[in-house]
Amino acid sequence: MKSSDLMVKALENEGVEYIFGIPGEENLDFLNSLIGSSIQLILTRHEQAAGFMAASYGRLTGKPGVCLSTLGPGATNFVTAAAYAQLGAMPMVMLAGQKPIKKSKQGRFQIVDVVGLMRPITKYSTQVVDGGNIPSIVRDAFRIAIEERPGAVYIELPEDIADEETDASLFDVVGSRRPHADKLAIDQAVAMIEAAQRPLLLIGAGANRKATGQALKELVDKTGIYFFNTQLGKGVIDERHEKFLGTAALSDHDFLHCAIERADLIINVGHDVIEKPPFFMEKGGKTVIHVNFFAAHLDDVYFPQLNVVGDISTSVQQITAKININPGLDFSYFARVKDEVEHHLTKYFEDDRFPMLPQRLVSILRDQLAQDDIVTLDNGVYKIWFARNYKCYQANTLLLDNALATMGAGLPSAMAAKLLNPDKRVVSVNGDGGFMMNSQELETAVRLNLDLVVIILNDSAYGMIKWKQEGMGFENFGLDYNNPDFVKYAESFGAIGHRPENASQFQSMLSLALGSSGVHVIDLPVDYSLNHSILNVLIKDSACII
Repeated sequence: MKSSDLMVKALENEGVEYIFGIPGEENLDFLNSLIGSSIQLILTRHEQAAGFMAASYGRLTGKPGVCLSTLGPGATNFVTAAAYAQLGAMPMVMLAGQKPIKKSKQGRFQIVDVVGLMRPITKYSTQVVDGGNIPSIVRDAFRIAIEERPGAVYIELPEDIADEETDASLFDVVGSRRPHADKLAIDQAVAMIEAAQRPLLLIGAGANRKATGQALKELVDKTGIYFFNTQLGKGVIDERHEKFLGTAALSDHDFLHCAIERADLIINVGHDVIEKPPFFMEKGGKTVIHVNFFAAHLDDVYFPQLNVVGDISTSVQQITAKININPGLDFSYFARVKDEVEHHLTKYFEDDRFPMLPQRLVSILRDQLAQDDIVTLDNGVYKIWFARNYKCYQANTLLLDNALATMGAGLPSAMAAKLLNPDKRVVSVNGDGGFMMNSQELETAVRLNLDLVVIILNDSAYGMIKWKQEGMGFENFGLDYNNPDFVKYAESFGAIGHRPENASQFQSMLSLALGSSGVHVIDLPVDYSLNHSILNVLIKDSACII
């Protein structure tokens, strides 16, 4: 068969459902081979958006999402998405075309060494130089993308290789089981927890990639240990749990950090140094147990005293089975911190001023969405308020990026979430700056007949940087812009546009959009004026006298 046919069959063999992307001339053999395939091509309007969709597919399913581009400028448009997947530990396979490599008639027109370009930001980057190698390359790429730590891989298929004949056969898809942690490490972890008086459990990004929620809940229920999470660890345990302290949305100076400062032991499950440190260590200070698929990467603020390396869920189960409850545990201070956090976070939940406070938006969304509905965030200052204030009842119901923290991923991420979860309501929350970076994908969402709600937080500025600029004492400069009429803009793509004039009207419009078909875009004026005053309270109270 043709090598392009074999490539499609190899992808089908891996269980690929969708390929997101934009084909070019160099992909035409591959495109023709897709005709009649079980794989659905999702044509996007920009390769970056295709990459974000593929990465989000990987994040939600644990299987590599696949995206496609042509050579040169198409492939280089994958770079940000590759970094997004790599830093965020999302399995993704990028496929790109290339000019013929055996005989060139166009010199170096459009030719960039994308294989070399991708090496520093992927787990694996290669070019297919013989059609007979396709089965092994594809099988290896999918294995590498999934293995801990998951990430991005890149495969380049030149058009003359795609067109050549091959009699190679497919490889069987063989899974593997992750090893269990060493028994002595488990025993040592149990001894350290039993000896502690004020232990805290931290749930990080690695725990959110696997089915560890039930195992962690059993540990909390048996021991009574309070827990908190990082932004990428939200929802692993239902955040309505009585032992939930909050999310470390800030690096320091939040009420949550008062509990962290008092802890004498932190059980850090799934920590990933890609996220900002949720606590700072000092030599001679608190003790940390690192529970993960791999040993800790040490730096000045993270140097745990014990590594428990192996399958996270199994490690937690083994610790829970062996541990005896310490009668000397003292959680009274943590209980006071929890009350203070709850009081502080809900302070503006009913504040109906307009333009709307981000805290009020969080409250309205949480009230109107079911526990398994999905909110996706782009990147902006509002992400802090969602991370701190939006309680997740299940894992991966608030999709945010605390790794690369790129703008432009919010809408494509929501589209992938809706494709995978047609029966769930999906809301995409974007700043006006981030939305405009991939707003063209509204056409894709309309064409795919997705039922989607897109909220644009409109402040006509790059609000996060403006907030930082003001907080650091710099003059207001260079961060304001003008926006289009977002209602008309939405309607030009075939979506439905809304612009509320008060908080009550926003609630009604949101309810209507959530209960209706089609793509709904809500242009919501936002008020970030309280950001500094709220955080100044945190800084003032950081002595943690509670």
